[in-house]
This record gives sequence, C-alpha cells and structure tokens, in this order.
Amino acid sequence: MTQPPRQRRQPRPVTPERLQKAALAYLERYASSAENLRRVLMRRVAASARLHGTDAREATDWVEDLVARYLAAGLLDDRAFAEARVRTLRGRGESARLIRARLAQKGVAEDDVAAALAAVDGDLDQGSDPEWAAALALARRRRLGPFRAAGDRDAHRERDLAALARAGFSYDTARRVVESDGAGFE
Repeated sequence: MTQPPRQRRQPRPVTPERLQKAALAYLERYASSAENLRRVLMRRVAASARLHGTDAREATDWVEDLVARYLAAGLLDDRAFAEARVRTLRGRGESARLIRARLAQKGVAEDDVAAALAAVDGDLDQGSDPEWAAALALARRRRLGPFRAAGDRDAHRERDLAALARAGFSYDTARRVVESDGAGFE
C-alpha cells in the first residue's frame, strides 16, 4: 500500500519578526558575510511576495535594517568571515585565485579578501611560499605528484599538472610540486 505524496509546506508571509528569526537561525548554523545573509533573506522576501503579495520594497527595508543592525552588533563581520574561510580553504590546499573567487561569490569585498589572505599567509614560516604550501596540501590530499605511487608518477604527470592548474595554481607551482621528490612532506 503506497502513501500519497506529502504536500510541500508553503512558506509563511514575511514579517520583520520572521525575518529576524530566520536570520538568527541562519547565523547560528552558518558563518556568513553581510551580502550572503542579505541574499538568503531576499530569497525569502521574493517567495513571500510571489505567494502572498508581500510588499517587496518594504520587506527589502526590513532586510537592510537587519543587516545593518547585525553589522553594528558584530554578528556579521566580513573580514573575520573571510579570514576564517581563508584558513579553511588554505588548509584544504586551495590557491589564492580560487579563494578570491569563492569569497567574491559570497559577496566579500576584495580588500577584505586581500587582508584575510595577508593575515593567514603571514602566519606561515618566514620564507615559506603560501601557494607552494597550499599546492602541496592539495597534492597530498588528492595523492598527486610525489604522493602518488612511485610507478604511476610519470604516467600521470600531465593529469597531475592539469588538476593543479584547475585548482588555480600557476604552471610553475604545479610543475614544482609534480616534479618534487616528496622528501620531508609526510
């Protein structure tokens, strides 16, 4: 015996209180930039306007007020968000180019991204190249270049170079990683 499909619940009309509740619930669950939170809330506003006839201009003002309040209160801090994201992404082995693109998608200003990259990359040992360290982290995680089985390295050289290039690393950095001997990395 099959059950009838469940009806999808329609979202309720937005009010300032519901938007605030939604914003706090989102911020409890996810770190966010101010622009990203604005986009999330505006999707709710758009759905409410479409389904319930909510005045979109008035609701947009509510969203802007919420974002401004949260920025003033410190709940939203684009620079801190960017720095935390850069730490995570660098640890996973992502290039500065890819990090800049990901943070731009989240609405983080370029100067905040540059400051976050400088802060995180400045924490490395003096003389260390952050791109080199990130490329090695990616190679280790994906078992590329020196982290591949010894007999497979030559056969997969071009593939490994391509994988590092797609990850946003320069050819020189990718080549250095793929041609390195892997000594002292593990």
